[in-house]
Order: sequence, then C-alpha cells, then structure tokens
Amino acid sequence: MTSTNTPPRRTRQRAAVGTIMATLDEFRTAQEVHAMLRERDQAVGLATVYRTLQQMAESGQVDCIRTHDGQSAYRACSTGHHHHLTCRYCGKTVEITPPDFEEWTRQVARVHQFTEIQHELELFGRCAACAILAD
Repeated sequence: MTSTNTPPRRTRQRAAVGTIMATLDEFRTAQEVHAMLRERDQAVGLATVYRTLQQMAESGQVDCIRTHDGQSAYRACSTGHHHHLTCRYCGKTVEITPPDFEEWTRQVARVHQFTEIQHELELFGRCAACAILAD
C-alpha cells in the first residue's frame, strides 16, 4: 500500500495513459481515454484509467474540469493557473484568463473573512464552427 506522499508506481498501463494524454488537444473523459487505448490495442482497465487520470490531476500533470453534464474530463495543460472556455458540442477548449477575476476572488474572501480560497471557473458554450453547423 502506498502512502499519499509516495508517487504511484510507473507501470506500462500508466505510461500508456500518459502517452495518450500528451497527444490530446481537447478534454476527454476517462471512458473516452479508455476507448482510445483499446483502439490502439493497449490493454488497460477502465478502473486503472480512472485512477491514473485522478492521480495525474492531483499532481498537476493534467487539468480536470467538470463537463456540463457532470463528468470529469482531463487534458494536459502546460501553463500555470488558468480557466477554460469549452464547446459543449465538439469539446474545443480555449485557455482563458479573465481580467480582474483573481483579484475579485480575493476581495470576496476578505469581505467574508475566508482564507485558503480555491476556485474553479469553467465556461461552456458553442464554438464558432459548431454554431455554423447548427444554422
């Protein structure tokens, strides 16, 4: 049994998940990653995919967002703290930094005497390409 401070053992299955994640531009659910692995003849169980993605999110290797239908979706991101604008139809994602949002968050926390604030801001909509298809 591993402690919470010990990194997970590097296995062939975890390496396969990491390789897939490094190729993705859009957020993908664990089920989608699992299907991609199966298409590549990689024998990795769905539970292993879930655990690996969760561990990667906790260690900062991937970002995790909650989709509009409540699922967790993951994508490798190379920048520091940021937020996302995601198309709910095709999954296209843009990293955004809303002006003054971080300062507003700190001000609200101060006013209400909260500390150790964490937040998530994910915006969902329809990208321009999907809007054209809908017309």
